[in-house]
Amino acid sequence: LEAINRPIYAFNDVLDRYALKPLAQGYQKVTPEPLRLMITSFFANLGDLSTGATNVLQAKPRQALIDVSRFVVNSTLGMAGIADVASAIGLPKHQEDFGQTLGWWGVPPGPYLMLPFLGPSSFRDAPSRVVDSYGDPVSQYTGDVALRNTGIGLRIVDGRAGLLEAEKVIDGAALD
Repeated sequence: LEAINRPIYAFNDVLDRYALKPLAQGYQKVTPEPLRLMITSFFANLGDLSTGATNVLQAKPRQALIDVSRFVVNSTLGMAGIADVASAIGLPKHQEDFGQTLGWWGVPPGPYLMLPFLGPSSFRDAPSRVVDSYGDPVSQYTGDVALRNTGIGLRIVDGRAGLLEAEKVIDGAALD
């Protein structure tokens, strides 16, 4: 799929270089670090619900219970998830998505695939992103479209801002 992947990668690179990265840098510059940590924690807390569901589908009831417990603890004691109280009390965070669930059920990953806007994936993981979006409270919120879109945009910019330091390390280590 190289003939398809290379132009999509080039498109994504231009989008990142001229839109996402400058937005993330501006966000990082004007938003105090404690507030950025709260925003990141808020979105991570929402993700614990879908992680719990994928753990159920992978026959991991203990991890699912921990993920749902994390959501309850952080949504209450952590003030809507802006503080990660669950980690402090020994409830570890898990990273699961529907693509991993398909893998658990034996679906092979298939070839490498670059997706516009979304980046690298595989034939197994690409369609699973649709399923994951249905488990996302932010993208499924339809009460106020402007609020939903602002939440989605904020999560994207916050996530990109979280990669700025890693990008510096990679750029510093690159030989060519």
